[in-house]
Amino acid sequence: MKKKLVFIILLLLLVSKSSPTSSITFIPIDNLSKENNNKIKDDNLKEKNKESSSKQPLEEIRPIAKKQTELNNPLNKLVLVNKKQGLSAEFTPEDLVVPDIPFAFAEDHPKKQMRAVAAQALERLFARAKAEQVELVGVSGYRSFKRQQEIFSHNARLKGVEAANQYSAKAGHSEHQTGLAMDVSSPTVNYELVEEFGETKEGRWLSKMAPEYGFIIRYPKGKEEITGYQYEPWHLRYVGVKHAKRIAYNQSTLEDYLYG
Repeated sequence: MKKKLVFIILLLLLVSKSSPTSSITFIPIDNLSKENNNKIKDDNLKEKNKESSSKQPLEEIRPIAKKQTELNNPLNKLVLVNKKQGLSAEFTPEDLVVPDIPFAFAEDHPKKQMRAVAAQALERLFARAKAEQVELVGVSGYRSFKRQQEIFSHNARLKGVEAANQYSAKAGHSEHQTGLAMDVSSPTVNYELVEEFGETKEGRWLSKMAPEYGFIIRYPKGKEEITGYQYEPWHLRYVGVKHAKRIAYNQSTLEDYLYG
């Protein structure tokens, strides 16, 4: 027994001498778990921060009008068309349809048309009006470049270019060419497009309810210097519900909303 014990001791001494620099460091299991847990927490935190930054609303990362090329796209529902910014003579929306609403005239005419997204929204707006016993009719929607050219020339001959420019757009500078606008009226004002419409039951209802369906009164009273046009309580412009509500809430204009 003693010989066997001595043999084991000698064997251990030989192994120790053959590896004089080797050493083994033992890490308690608890400490190892803490290190791994901390690493996992750090990795998760980094990933979470990365995800949260990527989910920020687009408007917080990039203000709405930073990329002007997007707003110049005539197919963008926020496209700005005014005296300074216009459309080409060749532009015609490809998705024009006739909304299922009552019109002030019976004959088939291109001015009954709107782009599909705006037409559907207008149908919902008119359905709400009918349910609340508010009688509205469509008067004038889409107009081609050529048709707008004819209208402006006619108005200029009657009242002069300067006067015509206060209420009529030059060709290429009319929102009607986008297919996103519709002039509306009511029997109360004999289906005419007049400022008095804004003071009628129908006009007041329209001003209040239009944003709920994505429309704004494009040329509001008191904003003539900004829009470049006189007050038109009949002129609806589709921009989408979110944007329409913001513009209406701030009693603003499309110009101010996009670039102000």
